[in-house]
Amino acid sequence: MRPSKRAPDQLRSIKLERHVSPYAEGSCLICCGNTQVLCTASVETTLPHWRRGMGLGWVTAEYGMLPRATGTRMRREAAIGKQSGRTQEIQRLIGRSLRAVVDMKALGENQITIDCDVLQADGGTRTAAITGAFVALSDAIGWLAARDLCSKSALRDHLAAVSCGIYRDQAVLDLDYAEDSDAQTDANFVMTGGGDFVEIQGTAEAKPFSAAELGEMITLAQKGIGELIEVQKSVLEAPQK
Repeated sequence: MRPSKRAPDQLRSIKLERHVSPYAEGSCLICCGNTQVLCTASVETTLPHWRRGMGLGWVTAEYGMLPRATGTRMRREAAIGKQSGRTQEIQRLIGRSLRAVVDMKALGENQITIDCDVLQADGGTRTAAITGAFVALSDAIGWLAARDLCSKSALRDHLAAVSCGIYRDQAVLDLDYAEDSDAQTDANFVMTGGGDFVEIQGTAEAKPFSAAELGEMITLAQKGIGELIEVQKSVLEAPQK
């Protein structure tokens, strides 16, 4: 039995709320169970110097956790004077995942920066950040297109991410912290709406996992990401008040 009493193939409760930031060109608050991540998308009409004059846009991301996102206070990385290796790895993952579904030529010479700030952490913060960041990115591209600053076709597909793992010898979907901290295997999957994989990260925490177990996790990830993308679609297609 999972600590949350969920079935092995059951996601945590999922909520996506758009336009939560009045200043950002795109924003989304994503809640996956007790994990909460605020994703904001900021548009800039200037590019990094190495990208200028190429007729291509750019999408990048930054990630951070608030000091009391967890059970004990963490020091702000700004106070320490440097980002942790974990922070750098996660924000690079978010950035390259989003770039996989953006047509940079159609985006034009614009840059979109996605900031993912973890308000509350209960496992799966990086996958929640990717899923919420896509919604914020979609709205930012819509903002640009409405002003004829880029093509509506700049966004080629949907994108979402989810964690899977082997917990007590069983493959399970969408690990919360209680499972993640005691999992035999922890894996993260990023996929497009068309069912293609963007990235797979998998680590054996207690013992190596088999090809059969990997197959079980892939099947769970496909199911879970399909459900997440349906939530994204319903939120993005809903009329705004």
